[in-house]
Formats: sequence, structure tokens, C-alpha cells
Amino acid sequence: MAAGRRPAVHSVRIGLLVALLAWALAIQAQAPSSHAFDVPPWFSETLLEFPEEAKDAAREGKRLMIYFGQDGCPYCRQLMQTSFTQRAIVEKTRRYFVAIALDIWGDREVQWFDGRRMSEKELARSLKVQYTPTLMFVDEKGTSVARLNGYYPPHRFTAALDYAAGLAGKGTRFEEYMQTAVKESASPKLHDAPFFRKLPVQLKGARPVALLFETPYCSGCDEMHGEGFKRPEVRKLLERFDVYRLSLDDRRDAMGTWAGALRVAYTPTLVFFDGGEEVFRVEAYLRPFHLASALEYVASGAYRKEPSFQRFIQARAERMRARGQSVELWE
Repeated sequence: MAAGRRPAVHSVRIGLLVALLAWALAIQAQAPSSHAFDVPPWFSETLLEFPEEAKDAAREGKRLMIYFGQDGCPYCRQLMQTSFTQRAIVEKTRRYFVAIALDIWGDREVQWFDGRRMSEKELARSLKVQYTPTLMFVDEKGTSVARLNGYYPPHRFTAALDYAAGLAGKGTRFEEYMQTAVKESASPKLHDAPFFRKLPVQLKGARPVALLFETPYCSGCDEMHGEGFKRPEVRKLLERFDVYRLSLDDRRDAMGTWAGALRVAYTPTLVFFDGGEEVFRVEAYLRPFHLASALEYVASGAYRKEPSFQRFIQARAERMRARGQSVELWE
């Protein structure tokens, strides 16, 4: 009889083992990750002591790529699902950089290059990170060689990688290199709009000033005019600004161009002034919801009380939902 019961006992033990394994996996799945957003598995998990990280990277002939993101960010998702799924971009990034991810709302301790220790969110605030994703490319001395404030589509991101790795653009500033590094299939002419004011630029006036930088053959410029500027909400907000459209070679004075003086590295870029002083800028790819948010952030004067554009966006979205309005971040 005892021999006849062994298979049953064996089956019970296997069942308990499977149950325990499933329980352990469930617990592991529920454990919080070190950052609240998905990044590729080849990103480095480190102690976030950046002076040492930079030295370690330099020993491998690499630089640091520091990524600032947040959970629920559609532009971060776009970066991960477009650029970081393309083999050429992934291979180039891994060949020349050590990638480290930070959460702009995170609490992990970071040691920055100046020796200060702080949380991820405190570092993001001290570096004035206003957009996600923001990527900083840093050399072995802790010097930022390039910074992308927002999402760059793959062809522009590739050009930025080349510059940050030292493969292209040597002897030029990042914005100078980017002005000529990328060729796009787009309109060969600058777009006109009825709300553009005549040059020369007057930075001081009764209303805030928006300088819009564009170039021919700029697909992002085509999209902004064809989609963003046609949204009723955006058009209404633009009425609260004096808007000037500038190409990259429009002269500022005898010493240089507006784009050169403001270090414009991306088109279209919007630089906002209030009282003659720059107060905010948009220098990466934006969908209409975030374009409208940027315009309202400046036009309402909210930038004076809320230094974090991300918190302003969150509060604005919550107000819209409370009024029964649909909020589509990528529409």
C-alpha cells in the first residue's frame, strides 16, 4: 500500500513546488523597479555616482548618456519604441555610450559631478529639466557635450549621437552642427501664417513674444503648420503673443544671427520672451496638446509661480478632464 501511494505523494510535492515558484515570480513581478518606466535591458544599473561612472565609461572608450524620463510620457515611449528598436541606433549608442536612466520624480540618491548628493528629482530640478525625455551626453571630465531637451525623431537623434560621440561636427558647437547635419524630405519653402508679425523683432511689448525658428526642408515645421497651428485651441492662444518667424540665417545684429545668439539646434524651435527676457523655450518635437500647453504656460504667466513645466502639464490635464474634456497626449 505504501508503495502504491508514492506517485500521489510525488505529485503533491511537485504541485507545491510549482505553487511556490509561481508565488515567488508573482512577488518578483510586483517588486518596484529602480525606475518607473521601461528602458532597454542594455541600459546600465549603477550606483548613480556619476564621477565614477564617467571614469569607468572612459576606460571603455565611452561617454555617458544620461536619460531623464517619467512614467506615462508619450515622447519617452516614442524614443524607446522607435529609436531604441532600430539596430543601427542601438549599436551606435552601445558602442560609444554607457546609458543610465533617471526618473525626474525619483528618490534614488545621486552623486553629481560637483560632489553634491541629492535625489533624482532634485537633480532634475537643479539641471532645469523641463521635458521628458531629456538626454545629456557627458564626457570623462563631467562636461556636457550635448543635451537634447525633448524627443528627437530617429534621423535627428542619429545625427546628435554622431556629434556627442565625437564622430562628427568637431570644432563646431552642437547647434551649428545640427543646422546642417540633417536633410529631410519636406517643403522646400518656409511657411507663412497670418499671425506672423513683420520684422525686425521687438522683444519688449504689451504681450509676450514668441520667436519661431524654421528652415526649408523641415518636416517638423510642415507638421506644426499643417496640424498644430490649425487647432482652434492653439490659434486662440497664439493671439496672446507677438509671433515672429525667423529662419536660421536671419540677422540679429552685425555680430551674428538670432539662431546663433540663442543657440538654436532644432527646427522648429519656439523661444518665448516676456519683458524682453527669455522665459521658456520649446526645442524638440511636440504634439498639439503639448504645444498648446507651452503657449498657455507662458501666456498665463504660470511660469512665474510654477517652475516645473511637467507639473503645469499635469495640472492642466487634470483641469481639462474635470471639465469633461478629452486629453490625448499624442493626438
